[in-house]
Amino acid sequence: MLTLRVGSPFYIAPEVLKGNYNNKCDIWSAGILLHILLVGQPPFCGNSREEVYEKIQLAQIDFDEPMYRKLSHDGKDLLKKTLTKKINKRLSAQECLNHPWFLSNTNVLTS
Repeated sequence: MLTLRVGSPFYIAPEVLKGNYNNKCDIWSAGILLHILLVGQPPFCGNSREEVYEKIQLAQIDFDEPMYRKLSHDGKDLLKKTLTKKINKRLSAQECLNHPWFLSNTNVLTS
């Protein structure tokens, strides 16, 4: 477990903010990047660093909002499983690669 609080505000995992984290914080950051690529903006925004950190700590995403309407079920599922606050429920890197969203988009990614 690591304890140093480092990272860019939008990408930092909740457990990093608490100062007790492992490699699963990288899955969170990858989930943030995926969210930005699929939706066009970070999932946790605010007017200050503190506000962003508060939203990250809550880790609540409402997938019924209009910006998620065109996102596939598998895309939403992958985001949910990479941006879950519970570390033991968050996917591993291998589980992400084996997720249906990645598997169904393999042709797009390798073309």
